[in-house]
Amino acid sequence: MNKKLVAAIAATAIALTVSTTAVASADDGRGKDGISSLLSGLVSKGTITQSQADAIIKAAADARAAAKGVMDKNRAAIDSVVTSTLGISLDTLKSRLQAGESLATIAGDKKAALISAISTEINKQIDAAVTAGKLTTEQAAAQKAKTTERVTKMVEQIKFKGGKGKHRA
Repeated sequence: MNKKLVAAIAATAIALTVSTTAVASADDGRGKDGISSLLSGLVSKGTITQSQADAIIKAAADARAAAKGVMDKNRAAIDSVVTSTLGISLDTLKSRLQAGESLATIAGDKKAALISAISTEINKQIDAAVTAGKLTTEQAAAQKAKTTERVTKMVEQIKFKGGKGKHRA
């Protein structure tokens, strides 16, 4: 098998791995060591050059940074929707969540409006992912079909634990 083809396959596999795990790993660095180890093995076998490995590592880091930027922007948009719908500050919201209240409890009689507003924002984010070529229209339709159910569960659950990877308002 020719080296360029192997390099292209490795780059594609890594790009797919990064794009599907970037949101989950965000900026915690877990994926970097695995990619480096994989590429190091390919370099030592002569399958790819060190320059190609470096380019792949850089592309993976750039993809992680871009995914984190999108994730942060989307989270800020949802925070804004929640605080404006409830008419409270983000600090107040965080304090109440840390005290063990659910979004449903905080929302009170505004719970249905909150679920609707968050669902609308998430569906806008799904549409943006389609426009950016990150999702197909079929994938978007499947996600949108579950949005209200997922948002309702999120609003009703008490999940705030603090720290990375946990719900934060």
